[in-house]
Amino acid sequence: MPVKVNSQLPAVKQLEADNIFVMDEDRANQQDIRTLKILVVNLMPRKMVTESQILALLSNTPLQINVDFLQMTSHKSKNITQNHLDTFYKRFDEIETEFYDGMIVTGAPVENLAFEAVDYWDELKDLLDWSRSHVYSTLHICWGAQAGLYARYGIPKHKLSQKLWGVYQQSVENPKHVLFRGFDDEFFSPHSRSTENFSVELPQDFDILSVGDKTGLSIAAKKNLREVYSFGHLEYDRLTLDFEYQRDKANGESEQIPEHYYPHDDPSQTPKMNWSSAASLFFSNWLNYAVYQDTPYDLRKLAKYEYYNL
Repeated sequence: MPVKVNSQLPAVKQLEADNIFVMDEDRANQQDIRTLKILVVNLMPRKMVTESQILALLSNTPLQINVDFLQMTSHKSKNITQNHLDTFYKRFDEIETEFYDGMIVTGAPVENLAFEAVDYWDELKDLLDWSRSHVYSTLHICWGAQAGLYARYGIPKHKLSQKLWGVYQQSVENPKHVLFRGFDDEFFSPHSRSTENFSVELPQDFDILSVGDKTGLSIAAKKNLREVYSFGHLEYDRLTLDFEYQRDKANGESEQIPEHYYPHDDPSQTPKMNWSSAASLFFSNWLNYAVYQDTPYDLRKLAKYEYYNL
């Protein structure tokens, strides 16, 4: 899928080096088609890394996508310059009257805080309320999934006795579900979290799509696919967990080694990556079946005809 973004975004050079097709604005404007509009709410601290990861996964189908990144103006980022955010990210007041085929809400390293203690919580809640009439399908990732369930339904997160950290085997609960078309019976996914959600607390109009012996609930979705919740990190690249391990070790926070990640549990060896194909297929299925197949051609109908079903 040709991904259309600002050609000056630093992630573009990395994507092109990895042979991933990124279309510049001039070429995109010459194509007589309606592009899919995707809003990425990037809450991760290493924003440039997450930009590359998300854009790479949005590039695997033959549709054209226009991607906007959104910043939380109530939060001061420590790992990225404000100039980068002002140049490549939009504020909510700039997109408030826009409509999007899809939205991605990433994870964030704030899961040990109460939701209300997160400095941008009110802003995020307002965004999720707005999405009901301005976004067709939203994919929530890790803490973004927990935040979505709490903001929309009041469903709490629960503290784990030990951090869930590593790459874990997951089940495919319904192989015929559109989000898992093409999947094998099992797949692997990275997880990095200290809290969890329980399947029994989900609303009745949800499908439980994937679980794991160690991870518990992994992926769930509303039956109409307007909301998809993934509690792992399929978007992670090979070295993301390694970065987190080295960072925590250097800070004296933890020396816990991510499970099933390094060969022989030896951090000096190159980590294994066995989730890439599952990640690519999952994001492609979300774009195709939850977004492209059902979204109205005229996105203004999202508000006019109340496409969001409570």
